[in-house]
Amino acid sequence: MRALARQLYDRAVEAADPARAVHQHFADHPPADTVVGGHSYVIAIGKATPAMLGEALRHIPGPVTALGVTHHQNAQEVPGARILTAGHPEPDQAGLDAGREVIALLEKAGPDDRVYALISGGGSALVPVPRSPLTLADKQAVARILLESGLGITQMNLIRQQLSDLKGGGFLRHAAPAPVTALILSDVIGNELGAIASGPTTAPLGSRADARALLSDRGLLDRLPPAVRDLLETPQEPDPQHAAENHLIGSNEISLEAMRRALGDGWTARIVSDRLVGDVTDAADQIVQAAASAGSIGPTALIFGGETTVQLRGTGRGGRNQELALRVALQGDSLPDHWVFLSGGTDGRDGPTDAAGGIVDGGTLARIGASGQDVETLLANNDSYAALKAAGDLLITGATGTNVADVQVLLLPG
Repeated sequence: MRALARQLYDRAVEAADPARAVHQHFADHPPADTVVGGHSYVIAIGKATPAMLGEALRHIPGPVTALGVTHHQNAQEVPGARILTAGHPEPDQAGLDAGREVIALLEKAGPDDRVYALISGGGSALVPVPRSPLTLADKQAVARILLESGLGITQMNLIRQQLSDLKGGGFLRHAAPAPVTALILSDVIGNELGAIASGPTTAPLGSRADARALLSDRGLLDRLPPAVRDLLETPQEPDPQHAAENHLIGSNEISLEAMRRALGDGWTARIVSDRLVGDVTDAADQIVQAAASAGSIGPTALIFGGETTVQLRGTGRGGRNQELALRVALQGDSLPDHWVFLSGGTDGRDGPTDAAGGIVDGGTLARIGASGQDVETLLANNDSYAALKAAGDLLITGATGTNVADVQVLLLPG
């Protein structure tokens, strides 16, 4: 069943293939020719940049200038395009330089030109152009605070938008007056476009006052760099809104359905939730409770999708999928014999590690104990990576080139 769980994960990733999604979009919506003398500018930002950009360039008529920004581990050449890499999840100087190149290219576009934005998950960290007078160091400090905060992705992106020049519609401001068409691969549960890569081609999720109130409510405001607090307290100037033609071309729901369809005869497969969010401890409880409710109906696959959060209290390494898998293993006594559970990020990365997540079973805790380590101690230090490595239960896939949030499956033998 461990092999089956991995096959289902692979099917979820295949269903989120960015090139296939871009191809289908242009089959349904053939790109318009540019006007005489016009130019097409194609800018891709996110973890799926190489695949999305490579496929788009097969469909968009010339003349074309293409620029892509992806994370360092996903560096690939794309014929006809310039590809830049940057840090993720923490922004770096390479990302700042890349963001400035994006802005410079956008500002070349005129009313007779067309701009295509190819947006995928991870884009928020990859082009961290801070609003004046903030610095990259300010943005890096905020990124660390947000990643440790337990805030949901939409809440984090509401805050990021107030501090960034390209987010929350900033991309459109720099592209104006050229028309913008955006193809968006969603890594956000619920597919709120303004939360995907912090919404470069959409209206902001809220205001500075909204961001300040959220940070204050969570006890985070006083931890921010002084320049960030000052900016959030500065009255907001009206920002002219520009519209884009936004198209959602891939999502977590599509991948969950692909997992369900992939199970053969003899299995009962059910998508329990495509909104598995919140703290990983609560999410583990939901998964175990779903198993108890399933009853004895033969071999059963319970499928989930979402994006949980982890509150960092220690200095260990791990990620939300690894910790979720470990917390399900801790409740393994409540599950039928011979169960298997997988939790993985569809981008192939979970937190600042080389793992996508974990695959655990009824023997996981015994294997950790046999290695001489204590699972509760490791969890208290947020060291889920070390725990799963000791058990031989890490899900290692390498970068997948896509990102539609996380998928989980619990296999029960019945």
